[in-house]
Amino acid sequence: MADVGSAAPNFTLTGAVNQEDVEVSLSDYAGKNLVVLFYPLAFSPVCAEQVPDFNESLSAIQAKNAEVIAINRDSTFAHKAWSEVLGGVDFPLLADMNLAISKEFGMAIEDVGITTRGVFIIDASGNVAFKHVEAAPPDNTLSAEQVLGELDKLQ
Repeated sequence: MADVGSAAPNFTLTGAVNQEDVEVSLSDYAGKNLVVLFYPLAFSPVCAEQVPDFNESLSAIQAKNAEVIAINRDSTFAHKAWSEVLGGVDFPLLADMNLAISKEFGMAIEDVGITTRGVFIIDASGNVAFKHVEAAPPDNTLSAEQVLGELDKLQ
């Protein structure tokens, strides 16, 4: 389980940025802060608000030496279709279809085969600097603005 202060679990996952296939590893973000969104399923109501919120705030996040990725159990094909419905998503939507990475982060809900909703910030050194796991979505879903505030604490 990834806890604040611990080294972030290493990963390599495939996915999509808009309609482009990508392969992403934690090491791709060495020297940058990384916002990792975990979300249950594409095409679901809360996810359809949260992902666009972070997409609209991507430039502000990048201005704080940070990037965004999102991970769930959906396939790359589903990510591409959802990105198109959303009008494009300019950060990687990554496929963790066997929940292996979600388990390492402590985000898998294995009995139903999905990922719970949460946000991690991995600092430029590769350590977990912030962790928020939702207890009762959508009542405590973090906005991009709240995450920007957490990124300010790393400056």
